[in-house]
Amino acid sequence: MLACVLLISNVSAAFVPMQEVTATSRHYVDRLFDPDPQKVLQGVIDMKNAVIGNNKQKANLIVLGAVPRLLYLLQQSSSSLELRTECAVVLGSLAMGTENNIKSLVDCHIIPALLQGLLCPDLIFIEACLRCLRTVFISPVTPVQLLYTDSTVIPHLMSLLSRSQRTQEYITQIFSHCCKTPEHQTVLFNHGAIQNIAPLLISPSYKVRMQALKCFSVLAYENTQVSMTLVNVLVDGELLSQVFVRMMQRDQPIEMQLTAAKCLTYMCRAGAIRTDDSCIVLKTLPCLVRMCSKEHLLEERVEGAETLAYLMEPDVELQRIASTTDHLVAMLADYFKYPSSVSAITDIKRVTCFFFFLFSLLNPPPFYIFLQITETENMMDRIVSGLSESSIKVRLAAVRYDMSFRSSPRVQHL
Repeated sequence: MLACVLLISNVSAAFVPMQEVTATSRHYVDRLFDPDPQKVLQGVIDMKNAVIGNNKQKANLIVLGAVPRLLYLLQQSSSSLELRTECAVVLGSLAMGTENNIKSLVDCHIIPALLQGLLCPDLIFIEACLRCLRTVFISPVTPVQLLYTDSTVIPHLMSLLSRSQRTQEYITQIFSHCCKTPEHQTVLFNHGAIQNIAPLLISPSYKVRMQALKCFSVLAYENTQVSMTLVNVLVDGELLSQVFVRMMQRDQPIEMQLTAAKCLTYMCRAGAIRTDDSCIVLKTLPCLVRMCSKEHLLEERVEGAETLAYLMEPDVELQRIASTTDHLVAMLADYFKYPSSVSAITDIKRVTCFFFFLFSLLNPPPFYIFLQITETENMMDRIVSGLSESSIKVRLAAVRYDMSFRSSPRVQHL
């Protein structure tokens, strides 16, 4: 039997089984209204301990009205800093639950409240607010435009980057998740994102370096202005492009190698770096080819292949170099050897289109590359039989038919 759900501060109505809304959950919320500040603080601390790793308890407390009260306590100047900080921590824990939890928090106007909290001078409280904001903003259900509603927010976040490694990690992660459009790129660029974030690439904290790197990848994507600026930036006396090259070295984590390769790829596609530059031909392209190897996780291979395709799409010479680098064609052939398990087949088909796109860049390919594809264990037959989309089959068959005529102008040109 379902119980009616409380409608709280514009939170969307939902239904929770009556037995799930326990007396204990109500007790946690009731303690938030105790007239004794010390009991309220202890109640918030107990609530924090109760919700860790417990999505059911999180949902119960949201339904019972905990969020508006926590936000009220967080914003009251009469609340102690310890209480305000604990409230931010609990709200951050609630945000780590389901997407419905995030929607409820956003509907309760958690973002403006936390952004207001960043004006407090206390660093521990600021970090708690930023950690919660980070958790809210990385959710796909949170409207990223909420970060840009108030024009004073971005410059204030920039000013907080120097406060601690935690503020650097959380703020750069917020930026990288909330930079979705050219307009967002422009806002961040105009408020000094490049100058403020570049020094973080040599931070002693891996998390800070990684989030700063991700920031640059989203800032540079299809953005000539940003890319042209990045190419001239110095970090501790070293060009930024060389910093990215160091981050692509084999001894670095795969996530860092891939993201650094993305940065250089986007700068190249935006015209800031020539396609025949050594950092592209000798570093970025081999790194991306290496990412296509079966020794990497599926998600890493997909990301590597997609970025490689984007890098070499407009440049025939890069396509030629890629085709002869690290046995790329033979390497990609492995992706069309479908395993027997259903789940594995689903995974392989999920990446097939990425790899077909990579091959379609060679459409029609130079003949010697086409021969590599057709002579690699009958790969063309396996690709055609493996793909379910008829339009892709037709296109691939057309390529095969076209290249079967050695007397074509393309073959004569060779």
